[in-house]
Amino acid sequence: MAEKQTYQQQVGRQGEDIAVDYLQERGYHILDRNYHSRFGEVDLVAEIDGVIVFVEVKARTNNRFGLPEESVTPEKLEKIYDTALFWLQEHTEVPDDWRVDVIAIQMNKAHHPQDIQHFINIDL
Repeated sequence: MAEKQTYQQQVGRQGEDIAVDYLQERGYHILDRNYHSRFGEVDLVAEIDGVIVFVEVKARTNNRFGLPEESVTPEKLEKIYDTALFWLQEHTEVPDDWRVDVIAIQMNKAHHPQDIQHFINIDL
């Protein structure tokens, strides 16, 4: 029997699906989804032009708790970086160049994207 997802999990999953489409339309190749390590999780791992891109996806249906990108804290970024390094250790065949991006998606109540912001090469 499938687990029932919370509303937030549904929004998050739909946001990830939107981000995958967005990235693929721009020439990215998706290498991994929802990669977990002891350090945390990375939503998407992609590759474009010989660069590995670790993507944090944030999706919201309203701004009651702020914009989607505002929820990516320094602590969250540190976990993403640690997880990215762990992923790279497990995948030695991939290029050495890598970065962390954030994709922030504002959706309407029907969960259709209204705005997609792609923040490239986010530093700690």
